[in-house]
Amino acid sequence: MVVEIDRITSPLSREDAKKLRSGQEVLLSGVIYTARDAAHMRLMELAKSGEEFPFPIEGAIIYYVGPTPEKPGQVIGSAGPTTSYRMDFAAPCLIGLGLTAMIGKGKRSPEVVSAMQEYGAVYFGAIGGAGALLAGCVESSEVVAYKDLGAEAIRRLVVRDMPLTVIIDSFGENLYDRGREDYLKWKAETM
Repeated sequence: MVVEIDRITSPLSREDAKKLRSGQEVLLSGVIYTARDAAHMRLMELAKSGEEFPFPIEGAIIYYVGPTPEKPGQVIGSAGPTTSYRMDFAAPCLIGLGLTAMIGKGKRSPEVVSAMQEYGAVYFGAIGGAGALLAGCVESSEVVAYKDLGAEAIRRLVVRDMPLTVIIDSFGENLYDRGREDYLKWKAETM
């Protein structure tokens, strides 16, 4: 079986996000931003007060990652995805403000999926446990906000051909749910 892999770039428009489908394999190139729990708390404070974000939120892609320190000669240390549900408290607001995609691992709340459907955003899965492989896709890394947070600072990454899977598309189709349903159906048929 041959799987076709599409190439996409960021920033990612709402229109382009709506073309992606759950289960689709993509290679992402362009600028993405890193942010985890602590950075999301600060972003929510900015949103509530109407202050400017430290990066352009319109069409942005946030990667839920706290990279390890880079070794000499490296752009970034290991950069595997963290569990996404920890950012679910902020994701609907950020999607409403223009965030188009998120990269992480694990399930998302119904509120996040609803915001994705309402505004046209997608959730990509990155391979957990493959932080070194994913770090190899990073061409440059620069802290743009909250340096005091260390690994959880917001970084601007330039990536090339980062391998991702669309887990939840802008129509609410969820690969995790569909995969489970397909497995249970297969199991029932083969038992």
